[in-house]
Amino acid sequence: MDLQEVRAKIDVIDDEIARLYAQRMELAVDVAENKAKEGLQVENYEREKQIISRVTADMPDTMKLYCKQVFETMFETSKAYQYGIVDGSSPVKDEIREALNGGLKPFPVQASVACQGVAGAYSCIAAEKLFPISSISCFRSWDAVFSAVEKGFCEFGVLPVENSTVGSVIGVYDLMRKHRFHIVKSIKLRIKHYLLAPQGVKIEDIREIVSHDQAISQCGEFLAGLGDVKITRCDNTAVAAKTVAESGRKDIACISSKECADIYGLQTLKSGVNDSNFNYTRFIAISKKMKVYEGANRISITVNLEHEAGSLNRLLNKFSALGLNLTKLESRPIPESPFEFTFYFDFEADVRSTAVQNLLAGIALKAENFAFLGAYEEL
Repeated sequence: MDLQEVRAKIDVIDDEIARLYAQRMELAVDVAENKAKEGLQVENYEREKQIISRVTADMPDTMKLYCKQVFETMFETSKAYQYGIVDGSSPVKDEIREALNGGLKPFPVQASVACQGVAGAYSCIAAEKLFPISSISCFRSWDAVFSAVEKGFCEFGVLPVENSTVGSVIGVYDLMRKHRFHIVKSIKLRIKHYLLAPQGVKIEDIREIVSHDQAISQCGEFLAGLGDVKITRCDNTAVAAKTVAESGRKDIACISSKECADIYGLQTLKSGVNDSNFNYTRFIAISKKMKVYEGANRISITVNLEHEAGSLNRLLNKFSALGLNLTKLESRPIPESPFEFTFYFDFEADVRSTAVQNLLAGIALKAENFAFLGAYEEL
């Protein structure tokens, strides 16, 4: 047969597959309605395994895995269809619905907020944009910010999670495994770094520059052009400014925010020293209790997946089947489990949707460790 003849035969088969698929999806509605009556979950992995074993039993070994992938994709679309019908109970759904009880409230304009660093830190700037009337408490570490919220010292905390130039803030992601918290809002803040120094210092006098590791990474080209200058890393860009201001030296400078120049009495030697003008950092606002505010259109979760081929693909298919846009995927190793990983997902979705709630319940049911980090709006 020539190519056109082969394609004609494939078209006939495809049409028959489509017709049978539609019939199968109609029966999936009956399955969902029965599950709803009996209070059963949409997910039934044993049933899926039985089907795959049956349909691949007489196939050549060269086709078995391909057939398995086809059926797993079909299962995901079927379950996505059922998610809108079955409305059973699960711990994660109950927690979400409790947070949604009474409707979505406006995001607060006034709050007590924990940030890492000292006055003038970018986290503090982000906090002031999120909460126009804020009482900010500064802590030395990100771990301390999580703890301050977890222990109720501050109602909210603000933490950096991602930079458009150098990527994820890995230290914060690693701490997410340690603490219990919920994301309530996020904001993308444009970061413009300044070279600051004590009054009277000239750029040619500088022998040492102090800043946070992220800022140093974002200003690599500028720093390389300075030649033989010592680069010293510290906890925070605002801490760097404070250190320089209190040093009493005339050969030291820092990379920090414009606000720090005013706060610590420093002069600006050069503005916009970051390598890219498109330099944004994403910050999250966290709270101890789950709270969902007006405008919430994004969801974050973490999940540990089975250490086996296809486990991530199966999870991604769940989002695709519901037409959900995945905006962030981050993986971090689990220290106590070599070669296994925790995955962090951000995706666009309305947490009030029954289908979305059922999806989350299904993931939680299957996963070894699942955490719903929050539903929130990003500014």
